[in-house]
Amino acid sequence: MGSEARRIQTLGVIGAGRLGTVLARLAASAGYRVIVAGSGAPALITPAMRAIGATAATVAPVAAEADAVVLALPLGQYRMLPAEALRGTLVIDAMNYWWASDGIRDDLSDPRTSTSELVQAHLVGAHVVKALSHMGYQDLEDEARTPGSPGRKAIAIAGDDAQQVAMVAALVNDLGFDPVLAGPLSAGIMLEPGAEAFGADVEAARLREMLERFPASQRGIVVARARGEVPGQV
Repeated sequence: MGSEARRIQTLGVIGAGRLGTVLARLAASAGYRVIVAGSGAPALITPAMRAIGATAATVAPVAAEADAVVLALPLGQYRMLPAEALRGTLVIDAMNYWWASDGIRDDLSDPRTSTSELVQAHLVGAHVVKALSHMGYQDLEDEARTPGSPGRKAIAIAGDDAQQVAMVAALVNDLGFDPVLAGPLSAGIMLEPGAEAFGADVEAARLREMLERFPASQRGIVVARARGEVPGQV
């Protein structure tokens, strides 16, 4: 395959809640083939998915047929994901730790690692990229704009593999947002709850400024100390 020419054509979404449904609709509207797996039988979400141009399925065909799979389920369920089925797959982690839905989990709030790194450790052989996670589903629904539109909002991306990150950046652009590169997968912690960029519904320049301020922020200092780094430095 040509490395620069690779693009996502079929997008899988695991999670048929509000975020998963919004992302599925945006992708279908952008011309992608979209397959969505919910927590129950596909028949339960078939009418809703059909209405937005997507197909309901189980996790197995989503993993088998999609060029990339978005994780839009509660983070606390990540160990239930089929690691072998997703081996070699581009996995877009749009999950966040919420104690209200995930319970009190010290492993999901440890500042020494980003939650996307935990997902990557479970999904051995998959290519995990953090994206589509810091903006609320309602803002994603309302703010999508064509490239070059005034006031177009931005989505940050963190990942270790340049080719996979480029594929996600192209997807983000197609969905209606300017992609902003945050750094390696470990930098995904800058997009999690407690960081300034979490919840950000801003243009690219402002989002970059938020990411640049992270090392000197209260959360950034906590993370740096936990990781044995010098606070305030990148």
